[in-house]
Amino acid sequence: MKAVVFLLSLLIIFASSEARPIEPLPQPHRSFKVNATQNDRSCSYTVDIRTSCSSTRYTRDQISLAFGDAYGNQVYAPRLDDPYSRTFESCSTDTYTLYGPCTYQICYLYLYRSGYDGWKPESVTVYGYYTRSISFYYNTWIPDDIWYGFNYCNAASDSKSAM
Repeated sequence: MKAVVFLLSLLIIFASSEARPIEPLPQPHRSFKVNATQNDRSCSYTVDIRTSCSSTRYTRDQISLAFGDAYGNQVYAPRLDDPYSRTFESCSTDTYTLYGPCTYQICYLYLYRSGYDGWKPESVTVYGYYTRSISFYYNTWIPDDIWYGFNYCNAASDSKSAM
């Protein structure tokens, strides 16, 4: 009887506990290379970049972005920053229309920052006509002079041509 009560107690505890998904953290990618397909401007993408409220008030740093699919299709934006138009201010969302090759489902996104101010994005969301929207949650400071982000693809795209 004690064993039945014990098992029922365990069952109630496990049934009432909530499993929380683990949010992966962005990672540096020291060998990331920009793909040569960036010159193909067949498809358009909308990219929303939300800057964290705990970021610096504004940044003069150079910010670049690259995203793509598991098949080597990549969209690259070499400079998104513009200190004169107040991009990447804290608690703000900046929206860009980017052009690049048509992709299958986007599964990786990296940001690159170069400068002295620092910058802390909260999230980056990519919308495309031929692909589902996908959000990448950073909420951490982007290190200087390294591609930093997420790769949910089965295999990393390390064999791309140099930047």
